[in-house]
Amino acid sequence: MSIYGAMFAGVSGLAAQSNALGMISDNIANVNTVGYKGVSARFSTLVTQAATQTTHTPGGVSSAPYSFIDRQGLLQGSASGTDLAVAGQGFFVVNESANPGFGDDFYFTRAGSFNPDENGNLVNAAGYYLQGYDLRNGTAPPSSSTFTGLSTVNIANLSGSAAATTNISLGLNLPSNAADGDSHFVTTQVFDSLGNSHDMNITFTKVTANEWTWTASDPTLDGGATSSGTAVGSGAIIFDGTTGSPSAFSPVTPTITLTGFTTGAGNEVITVDLGTIGSTNGLSQFGGNFTIGNIDQDGVRFGNYTGININDEGIVTAVFDNGQRQDIYQLPLGMFRNPNGLQARSGNVYLETDRSGNFQLNLAGAGGAGDIAPAALEASTVDLAEEFTKMIITQRAYSANTKVITTADSMLEELIRVKR
Repeated sequence: MSIYGAMFAGVSGLAAQSNALGMISDNIANVNTVGYKGVSARFSTLVTQAATQTTHTPGGVSSAPYSFIDRQGLLQGSASGTDLAVAGQGFFVVNESANPGFGDDFYFTRAGSFNPDENGNLVNAAGYYLQGYDLRNGTAPPSSSTFTGLSTVNIANLSGSAAATTNISLGLNLPSNAADGDSHFVTTQVFDSLGNSHDMNITFTKVTANEWTWTASDPTLDGGATSSGTAVGSGAIIFDGTTGSPSAFSPVTPTITLTGFTTGAGNEVITVDLGTIGSTNGLSQFGGNFTIGNIDQDGVRFGNYTGININDEGIVTAVFDNGQRQDIYQLPLGMFRNPNGLQARSGNVYLETDRSGNFQLNLAGAGGAGDIAPAALEASTVDLAEEFTKMIITQRAYSANTKVITTADSMLEELIRVKR
């Protein structure tokens, strides 16, 4: 009977609108949730096959949620360097355990509010641990469709190190008007393998027109008078009398060997860069004074860990107060053919489904993956104005469906009165 069918259609309308209101309320509740993706109700008709072409059998309506997971949220700046956002496609890979094992699930998320826990593991507000490839083992991170090689990003116990000097670069002008036998020296700082600083003189002596020799003296600690090691290094430079640039070095690649450090450090060989043949980018010989342009060396003292830096490629770099930087992790991004088919779980994370397709882990900026924005968070995609408008429409639709039910009830009551 159509009256009963109309009543049931009204009931289905009430259920569908109630379902829609639940989605609206969820969106409004998560308006400030980092990385939240809004959900919307999709309505579809329920059709009952009519017995004849002259009658209509009411069916009703149903509603189902549709998540706009691929929608980009607004990126907002953050004061924390471990807060991360994805600009473009892709998801951070996280795990429910700091030490993933059998039975611990991997998830995907856009909620990048990561902070170190008491053990130094980066974990977000929902308790999920950030996963990345460890670069300290010397293996290049792959593009993969498995979680093999991933581990929880940990920034604890990052000890500094020292680096011995391996290269010295000099920029000097040796006066062409100097008398034969005149000498000038520069003092350069060199570091041994244990991070100790030594002062070492390199003396340049004019032999004859357009020809100079150089000799390295034994290093000393802190500018003292006592030798702290033995230096062996000398050579000759021939200058072009027309251009003032070097025309020949002997040896071709000048080096200084340091041995017998009193600090207990190991021996080291330092390459001395005096410039390029035919160019004045290093040594030059022009009239005037002895001039020092630059003295550069690549050694560093022992450094303490001061923090981390994450770039747009997802490379996590440890920074030390001696200027050293060490790449420790690289963060992959999970890619899906249909991100909207992912299954949402509590904590603003998602699981792979048949509808989403299999995941592919790509490095940021490669294979269609977006860039990683450090010191930023992705805001919720919820638009409050739109949600309040939907709420009004849903309320009116719900009221209209109640009218269908009350009207059908009145019609049935009139029909019962016919019997009386």
